Amino acid sequence: MPNEQEMTLTCIVCPVGCRMTVRLKDGEVLSVEGNQCKRGDVYARQESVQPQRMLTAVATVAGSAVPVSLKTAAPVPKDKIDQVMAQVRAMRLELPIRMGQVLLHNAADTGVDLIATRSLP
Repeated sequence: MPNEQEMTLTCIVCPVGCRMTVRLKDGEVLSVEGNQCKRGDVYARQESVQPQRMLTAVATVAGSAVPVSLKTAAPVPKDKIDQVMAQVRAMRLELPIRMGQVLLHNAADTGVDLIATRSLP
């Protein structure tokens, strides 16, 4: 018997917050209902199979009383967030840092870089 399931999601792409129902069979999306736009459909399909998130954080910088803010250059798999954050905590950064600078390549083997979102002299 095929493994069918149904899940309900609230879309976070825009402020409308559509309640959507996703039907899955053997890990494949069969249908999405309840979305008011195409972006909701795309979000529901991604979220139900492999959820991803943009990650923002701060990291200490040697010689600076102010930490550097950083983010992932693209969403990372939700199940890799703890690994990425462990790498952020282990980073030993030094001045100067420029906004947009890659602080860590291929965080947690996701293929996604961590980049600085501010400059520190």
